[in-house]
Amino acid sequence: MKRDIPLLPHTASSPNPFSDLIKPLLFLLILPLILIGCSDREEYTGDQHDGYMSDQTETVLHTDDSGLVSFSSVEGHFPLASNGTPVPLYIHENDDSGVIRAFRDLQSDIERVTNSEPGLYTDTNPDADRIVIAGTIGQNPEIDRLIEEGKLDVSDVDGKWETFVITVVEDPFPGTEEALVIAGSDKRGTIYGIYELSEKIGVSPWYWWADVPVVQQSDLYISPEPHSLGEPAVKYRGIFINNENPGLLGWVTTRYGGFNHEFYEHVFELILRQKGNYLWPAMWGKAFHDDDPMNPKLADEYGVVIGYSHHEPLMRSHIEWSRYGEGPWDYSQNEERLREFWTEGIERIHDYETTVTLGMRGDGDMPLSDDRNIELMEQIIADQREIIREHAQDTSKITQYWALYKEVQEYYEMGMTVPDDVMILLANDNWGNIRLLPDPETAHEREGGWGLYYHFDYVGGPRTYKTLNTTQIARIWEQMNLTYQHGVDELWLVNVGDIKPHEFPISFFLDFAWNADEFTHDDMDAYPVNWARQNFGPQYAEEIGHILTEYTRINSRRKPELLDEDTYSLQNFREAERVLEEWEELREITETVKSGLSEKYYDAFYQLVEYKVEAASSLHEMYMETAKNRAYARQVRNTTNDVAERVRELFNQADEIRGRYHSVADGKWKHQADQTYIGYTSWAQPYADRMPYVDIIHTPYDRGVMAVSAENSLVPWPGPFSYPGPTAADEPKLPVFDKFNQQEYYFEIFNQGSEPFDYEIEVNEPWVTLSGASGSIDTQEKVWVSIDWDNVPHGEQEASIYVTGPNAEWDEHTAEIKIEVFNPETPSRNEIQGFVESNGYVSMEAGNYDRNITKDDLQWKKIPQLGRTQSAMSPWPVIADVQEPGNPDTPRLEYDMHIFNPGEVTVRVYLSPTKNYSKNFRNLDGIRYALSFNDDEPTVVNMHDEMPEGGGFDTNVWYEWTRNNAIIKETTIEISEAGLNTLKFWLVDTGVVLQKIVVKTDDIPETYLGPPESLRAN
Repeated sequence: MKRDIPLLPHTASSPNPFSDLIKPLLFLLILPLILIGCSDREEYTGDQHDGYMSDQTETVLHTDDSGLVSFSSVEGHFPLASNGTPVPLYIHENDDSGVIRAFRDLQSDIERVTNSEPGLYTDTNPDADRIVIAGTIGQNPEIDRLIEEGKLDVSDVDGKWETFVITVVEDPFPGTEEALVIAGSDKRGTIYGIYELSEKIGVSPWYWWADVPVVQQSDLYISPEPHSLGEPAVKYRGIFINNENPGLLGWVTTRYGGFNHEFYEHVFELILRQKGNYLWPAMWGKAFHDDDPMNPKLADEYGVVIGYSHHEPLMRSHIEWSRYGEGPWDYSQNEERLREFWTEGIERIHDYETTVTLGMRGDGDMPLSDDRNIELMEQIIADQREIIREHAQDTSKITQYWALYKEVQEYYEMGMTVPDDVMILLANDNWGNIRLLPDPETAHEREGGWGLYYHFDYVGGPRTYKTLNTTQIARIWEQMNLTYQHGVDELWLVNVGDIKPHEFPISFFLDFAWNADEFTHDDMDAYPVNWARQNFGPQYAEEIGHILTEYTRINSRRKPELLDEDTYSLQNFREAERVLEEWEELREITETVKSGLSEKYYDAFYQLVEYKVEAASSLHEMYMETAKNRAYARQVRNTTNDVAERVRELFNQADEIRGRYHSVADGKWKHQADQTYIGYTSWAQPYADRMPYVDIIHTPYDRGVMAVSAENSLVPWPGPFSYPGPTAADEPKLPVFDKFNQQEYYFEIFNQGSEPFDYEIEVNEPWVTLSGASGSIDTQEKVWVSIDWDNVPHGEQEASIYVTGPNAEWDEHTAEIKIEVFNPETPSRNEIQGFVESNGYVSMEAGNYDRNITKDDLQWKKIPQLGRTQSAMSPWPVIADVQEPGNPDTPRLEYDMHIFNPGEVTVRVYLSPTKNYSKNFRNLDGIRYALSFNDDEPTVVNMHDEMPEGGGFDTNVWYEWTRNNAIIKETTIEISEAGLNTLKFWLVDTGVVLQKIVVKTDDIPETYLGPPESLRAN
């Protein structure tokens, strides 16, 4: 259940005096907590590079969330450790070497927690009253004996894929009273059981990769109730290290000398600790098998399945053709050499469990040809399969797949088929949007099954993005749940770039892949909090969970690499201000949390939380200050150069932030943040960060010169006299005030000269209220305007504000600022219902509907935290028949609003950029929804009608959707009567993800996010 996050001031569209009062009160309330947190700190002098630290003063948890482990004595529970002394560990020497290795990790983890290393035995039973036994069914003689004797029940485990049970058995050996047994159905099942216990006693999967500390405990008691997670929902679950230059390359080269087994051992362990089992290794100039022959050998020992990327057939790295290949990378011209090359790739995988890429793309991950030669591609795959049959040591351990990446999907859509035992690996569009899914009715009939390749990181058009985490877990859930429900459950793989800084979404992706049947909409609120609790303890789990959710929401609106000074509007709806306020609030929460954390968490907190907020917020501020500098230069403000200097400071701050990242954990992660991200001019990353262009001006006046501008305009009044100034149409005019919203707007008085000046303000109506009436200005000042609603006459009123001060050519000048007031006699504020029209629009967040009409189990469900502004609504279940809009029982969302004048309106709908993923089995040219007002006939809208035929990559439409992370559709509808009207958003096809609706009754300013949500009455 979601609850309000502490310390989160409300973001208003105008100054909030209540917020100014409440912040100090909140600080006083949390001050004791901060002081308590500070009093717990003690300096740690242990090995931070091993990612664990001790703090004996920390408050311990009494139990983990699952109930498996208690950190105090519980009657009937198994004492894994008592008073700091752990029981010994035993595993039979015949068990798999990878299982024994993982058991040694458990030995180290227990030492991390208890500060005492348990003994580990493989050749003889330890002489102890209580022991821990781990082993694989059918591989470990002692586990098999316990089963045969009826002491160990594995009926829910035996014969399953990667399944384990943790339970207590009595009298396992003569002289041993009881044992905690970890039994797996297979090698990885046992390994997962071992790491499950490690995690539950308090060792985070990120203990090494993010230096998450381990809280020391003297007592570890294990529940005797059998504990199991069942089978994973997805067979193969893994990550792809990609686009790894320069960050990961620099770090690995400095630390390990190259991408060798010493590096990959840490990768293998991380994957297994998160219950993954699969890896595509780094491939930008690297060759997993060729660079270090120990790499594949250790992967097999660990239990991690290796595959190669979508354009690296038959286990040969792309760079290996440059090293050893002869002739062109062209099967029609160089078949013999390519067959020899691929044969060597199959021969060197021995009998390891492996996935093998079939097919062929052009050299350098480019299209093979422009004509999509299906006959040639089919021949290539047939010949590759022949190589596998003739040269593989054990074909039963090889999974073959054909990756439908980019243009390869067109071969499939044109009718090309591959043998039924070949997995078809689908792909998203590199930006988190699934391109194609199978028919859910027949998907599981395919012997080879279906997989999906996803992205958190990408190099290519419309813009490379790989600097900061920009992935919302709610979008992962929505798209991958769609994938899973359509029968794609053989392989889930995600491109994670350098691994860091994508720790949070990696955890979610792999957790979801394991437990896809159980994850629901509600987990979008719960998961960030639980992940924060796992890594930082319970005290600030809610706050940290909120930070994780919010920074990805803001970042996902537009990738940092796509940001520029024009992204957010300075003048319309205070958009830039509101975005910066969001970042400022996150910074405040982050600083407050850090001030209360024990110092031992600082390194992990910086990597997993603080760095992301710091880097992204600084980048946003830099671009918005750049926009301000450009605007101020046009206005000839005397603060133009000061703002330019602020841009320079923020640009330099990026390097300072990079330096702080490289200094954590005594420099352990140096080079990991080397990636450039400022100054893109094309899809490709710049070789160096480049500061945005700023304007530097010389103030033309040696005295004070007054100008003014309204908040919704960047035009100065009067204009600069060095070039043609604004026209009468540009005279400052504030947005309309209305009695329902009772807005507060501002105008600015600023100085175009070099000396201060005095100003005076007068109004021609007594019901116009100002924050000030006179003063002296050195640079600039905002004056807030509001209305005395108790005294303003009814009807549409006009008034003027007169600002008098020195001008460039006259000693004194008066600028007039016009205002309009909408104060109808009826309806009253108490009578009005729904969202209220104001300034030409009604803006509504999708989740704030008035009615959600369901049909049996078919309904619209809210996906918390998804989208650019708040949450999103999507049909549930995600597979359903086409619905007929207009029928009384058709599922729909209804939004009540008050419109003041009848006539034609434009309904603008903001949607997640979902692709037409079902086109191959539903024969639809797009996903549809319908709109209507009141009881009028619905208008059906195809959200993909702008996409050119084929709907492929490198189209302007697709670029626009991905850049904006939204599809925005407009539909014109007639409203017949003023007053209360109900907009109905009808379900037609599943797959629609609705984020926001704006009903335009007039022209409104264009902004990136659209207008903020309207007032909602009653």
